[in-house]
Parts: sequence; C-alpha cells; structure tokens
Amino acid sequence: MAITKETTVDKIEVVGDYKNVQVRTATIIKEDGVELTRSFHRHVLQCSTKTDGTWGDTDISGESADVQAICNGVWTDEVKSAYQTHIDSQNNLGE
Repeated sequence: MAITKETTVDKIEVVGDYKNVQVRTATIIKEDGVELTRSFHRHVLQCSTKTDGTWGDTDISGESADVQAICNGVWTDEVKSAYQTHIDSQNNLGE
C-alpha cells in the first residue's frame, strides 16, 4: 500500500488587457496508483510589481518552465507600460 502525492500545474490562462496569468496547481493523493483526492490552488501573476515607488518585472523564477514561457511571451514592453500607467492612474485618483 503506497501513498503518493503529486503536484502539477494543470491549467494556465492569460486574461485581460494586461495579460494577467492565472495558474492552477493540482495536488493529487494516490494509493497504489488510484487517485483518492484532488485539490486545487490558484494564483495570479501580473506583469509588473511596484516596490518603494519603482516598477520592476515580476519575479517568475519560481514558476514552472511552462508558466515562465507564457509570461515571457505575452508580457511585452507595451503590455507592461500600459499596466503600469493604468495602476498609477488608479492610485492617483485618491490624491
């Protein structure tokens, strides 16, 4: 009776004008090769991150090769610039 746990990225979606990348990870528990349970975790990646008032590229080094390839393909300089302008304009509304 062998119990195993597998974790795999099973869905990657690109959504919205600013090409947010939604990643779904499945955790699968099996007993003797037969699936007992499956659970999901989701997270969203944006193309840029602002730290201390300065924009930078989002760190995707911890993501799977597939996720990195998609992010690098859709996050063009034009997309990053549009996203940064949009967020900055939203933050300036309250001033």
